[in-house]
Amino acid sequence: MDRGGCRMNGGGGGESSEINGPGIGSQSGMITLEDLESFSEDQLSDSGNGSLEEGETMEDDEDQERLLHYWQDVARGHRVEVPGDMAEPIQQITSNNNGAHTRERVPFTLISRKEKARDVHYEKRHYEKANWACVTVSEETYEQSICYGFMRIMRYICQQNSAGTYLGMTLPIVTVVHTDETRRNLMQAVTVAYYLPDQYQAQPPQPYDDGIVIEEWPAAIIYSRAFTGATNEMTIISEIHALAELLDAPGECVGETFIIAGYTNPAHANRQNEIWFLERP
Repeated sequence: MDRGGCRMNGGGGGESSEINGPGIGSQSGMITLEDLESFSEDQLSDSGNGSLEEGETMEDDEDQERLLHYWQDVARGHRVEVPGDMAEPIQQITSNNNGAHTRERVPFTLISRKEKARDVHYEKRHYEKANWACVTVSEETYEQSICYGFMRIMRYICQQNSAGTYLGMTLPIVTVVHTDETRRNLMQAVTVAYYLPDQYQAQPPQPYDDGIVIEEWPAAIIYSRAFTGATNEMTIISEIHALAELLDAPGECVGETFIIAGYTNPAHANRQNEIWFLERP
């Protein structure tokens, strides 16, 4: 596996080997994180999948079944079987371990903000070096790759780690993507990355999945622009071009490696995302 695409430094991006996690086959029409957006909050509540809001609790057995069935129902429309062993990870992530954890944000220092008429065009931020759990996937579409990757990261967060415990959800979950020289096409290799909570930064729990790698990403200067809605090949390329046009000196950034940061429940109709450019070291 090519693991170079994990690091927040614009390095590497070549092809990665095909990945098939436990219980997940390589199939066309893979369910995506954006599929849940087509359901309103009321529909999600009726389906028993809950939300990602703080402080909510669930009765484990009954709600695990309802959540699993809900995800499986959505997946069948894409000819995908969500394996039964995803029931607990889905329930834990959805309820944040029955409200036992808060959602930690990836820390950064705001350097500057470019805005016009109170419309923020982008922010310039400094991120300290930190440990991230990364898995690189190379599937036919971006949506398929992030689904494969995120399901494996979910398992790692939910006890499939050397600490044997629920690690806690952090925000954002990010994906590292690469384009060709024209920035018109995404490469197939996509890295899904999860920031380790502060309490695990010094000694990250090791994943049982040998395809997940703990990477120390170096400190970096990031240019970040917010956008809403689904993330797919078309929207990502569009957002890359939009931010490039706004930057005063786009040539100071890494040219073919970009990061998509996702902050909100995938069930929300208006997902909150950011596109990140990396300043050259």
